[in-house]
This record gives sequence, C-alpha cells and structure tokens, in this order.
Amino acid sequence: MEKTIDESVQGTALSPKKDTQNTRKLYIESYGCSMNFSDSEIVASILAEEGFATTQELDEADLVLVNTCSIREKAELTVRKRLEKFNAVKRNRPHMKVGVLGCMAERLKHKFLEEEKIVDMVVGPDAYKDLPNLIQEIDQGRDAVNVVLSKEETYGDIAPVRLNSNGITALVSITRGCDNMCTFCVVPFTRGRERSRDPQSILEEVNDLWEKGYKEITLLGQNVDSYLWYGGGLKKDFIKASDMQKAMAVDFAKLLEDVALAQPDLRIRFSTSNPQDMTLDVIRIMAKYDNICNNVHLPVQSGSNRILKAMNRLHTREEYFDLIDAIRKIIPDVGISQDMISGFPTETEADHQDTLSLLEHVKYDFGFMYAYSERPGTMAERKLEDDVPPEVKKRRLAEIIALQREHCQYRTEQHLGKIQKVLIEGTSKKSDEHWMGRNSQNTVAVFPKENYKIGDFVMVRMDSCTSATLIGEAVARA
Repeated sequence: MEKTIDESVQGTALSPKKDTQNTRKLYIESYGCSMNFSDSEIVASILAEEGFATTQELDEADLVLVNTCSIREKAELTVRKRLEKFNAVKRNRPHMKVGVLGCMAERLKHKFLEEEKIVDMVVGPDAYKDLPNLIQEIDQGRDAVNVVLSKEETYGDIAPVRLNSNGITALVSITRGCDNMCTFCVVPFTRGRERSRDPQSILEEVNDLWEKGYKEITLLGQNVDSYLWYGGGLKKDFIKASDMQKAMAVDFAKLLEDVALAQPDLRIRFSTSNPQDMTLDVIRIMAKYDNICNNVHLPVQSGSNRILKAMNRLHTREEYFDLIDAIRKIIPDVGISQDMISGFPTETEADHQDTLSLLEHVKYDFGFMYAYSERPGTMAERKLEDDVPPEVKKRRLAEIIALQREHCQYRTEQHLGKIQKVLIEGTSKKSDEHWMGRNSQNTVAVFPKENYKIGDFVMVRMDSCTSATLIGEAVARA
C-alpha cells in the first residue's frame, strides 16, 4: 500500500515561555520527513522564548512559518500552493510576516524571495537559532535570509516544544545531515554533512520525556545508523580523532543500548536506516531488549544492481538480501518497511522486474513508493537524462503498489490469533468506539475502548485484519 509523508500539516497551540504583554501568534506548517516535524518543535521552542505563542488558526497569525521538503517536486508544489493561501490571508492581515524554513529554503536560498513575493524570510535547517535576529530584520521592513549550513549544529541544547502531541509518543533527533551521496537525493545539499549529538543530551531528553509521561520515542536522523559521537565534529573527520576519542566513541548500537537501559519501560523505535550502514550489532541490541520495537525501516530504492549503481547506493541486491536474511534470523518476527523509486533514469523493463522480484523475496510489511522526480542540483539531474516516460513511471509504480498491497495483507495476516502488546495512541479514525495503537512491528491495531485510556499498554488478541490494520480485542493491561 502506498504511503506518503510529504503532505502532513501541523499548527498547534502553545503558551510562550516568557511573560509578555504583546504576545504575537505563530502558525507553523510542516511538510516532509519526520526530521522536519522535529525541527518545527525546535523552532517553536526558540520562538516561545521570544514571546511567540503558536496557534492553530491561520487567520490570527502574526508570523507564518512553513517548514518545507525538497525530496520530490510534488512536495515543493504543495508548499507553493500554500503560499497562495497565505497571500490571501495577508490581504486582511497586512502586518503578517511569512517565512520559509527547511530544505526548500536551503535549496532555493535568495531565489525564493524573487519567486514568491509574499515571503519575507528564508531560513535553512541549520540557522534556526538565528530566528530572533531574522525576525527583527523583517519587523524593520527588510527581507532576511540565513541558509548557512553548519558543521556543528545539532540543536542538542534546545528542549523541543512537542507540537500537536498526543503526550504519548515523541521524536528525539540524534544526528543531522547525510554523507551518502545518492544521485537522486538533495539531502546532502540541504542538510549538510553528518554530525551527531552528544549522547548525554539525548539521554537527558529521553529521561525528561519519560518523567513527563511519554511512553514511546523514535530516535531520528537522516541516517541513524551513521550515529557516531567522539566528542563532536563531522563523522567524516573521525579518522583524525585521537586514540582516546576513538576508544570512547559511541556508535548507534551503543547509544540504542544506553537509551534502552536508561528507561526500561519506555518503548523505543528508530528511523531511518541505510542498508550500507546498518550493522548486525544494532539488530542484536534490538533482540536483547524488550523495550526496543521489532521494526526496521530499511530503504532499498531499487531491486536492480544496475540502477542501484546509478543511484550510488553502496550496496548490491545480493548484499541487501543477505542483510534482510540475517535480520530475520536474529529477530524472526521483525517488521520491515521500504522506500522504492519507480522510473529512475535509464530504468528498463528488466530493471523494473528486478524490483518486483526483490519485493517478492522480502515481502515487506509496508512501504513508501514514489515515481522518480528529478531534483535540481543532484548528480542525477546533472548527469542523467530523465528518460523514462511519465506514463511508464506511472504504470510501473502502480505495479509496485499492487504487489506491496498483497504483501501488506500477507504480513498483517501473520499476526492473527496472537496476543500482542499495543500502546494506545488515540481514537481510531474510523470509529469513536475504538482505540488505535501499534504493535512492536509498527502495524496499526484497533480494538474496543472498554476501560482503557490513551497511554496504556494493552495486550490485544488479533482476530481479523485489513491489508494494513489489525482488528482485535483487549484481553488485559500489559
């Protein structure tokens, strides 16, 4: 089943941290990956200190910020349409200021001010601490831009405001940037090189979340498996570190274990992994601790070795199979999900069939599937012709989605008859009489509310299912 994550929106009420008689109202919308949503929480925290209270109502905003995604053209077009909406609101609120944050801001820089006259401020992902200064600039009638990428910034010293939170699940950013120069991807250009956050600050945030009643966290990064703390600095510079720094270094497996031990009753997930960086040490830690969920998001992008090479993915189809098989040997009931691109430049029908056969081999629990979208500035855009016709991309994507839907059904049915631990996250979207939560494998489960509440861990007997949702009955508190 196709899942998309580039059209989510949030605008959430929040009280400012400092008392001010002239509180201004901030409205934030976030698009794209979970990292953007995490960044918006950092932005809200920074601006709360400046006297901004966030609001869910666009019509009462004094400052509108849109946190953008550049991973696909569709995501950028969505943002431009939203800017048209903001422009209409601004006619009635001429003092309202509009800022563009995130990857799209980083990619377009000053050009954004020329293309979108409504935009007053353009701020890249590493420049959020400069927001107070930038807002002063736009308050004085000047455009403001800061898109400088940092080699150090991780925002580890900022306590995020939990926007639109259910008070139960939270994102914890552990690393920023990416060193894997996949030819289709803009992330290395919009978020910079890999640098990791001090593990002590991560543990402090995790402990604080537990004390505030949160029951599940997701450790977050463009590539969490690349996490490496050796005292600060870029990952690529680790080779220059002293022997003592190398001996004391913390990799992702060690961090994952430390988090699991710090709060044994806190449920832990992580995303996103890269096959070339995923180690079996991480999988062994997952198997060792009950509070780490049995779920791995492991993007593959293509089933063809030729296309993988053209994408600069540093793994082969066979190496990926070996990794999947090793993971399932260590954690037999693991849930695995994927990212897949259809119609990458030069992709032939044989390459497409290789992708379908890879799907058949792995039988993922679910996936995120897209038609290739040429992104300006990437190596693929510079070196490869986007030569797969749109109708062919569309047809191949439809075949991938159809096959994945079959596998969703197959994997979901494997849970039937089992009693599994589910964390209640909220009311079911389809029934006010049912709760919704997820099992360890990240499969959604719904069941009658009875006398349970949000935040409860409940043992649920799985009786039936759709292709993506388990339907069950609670039998006891966990």
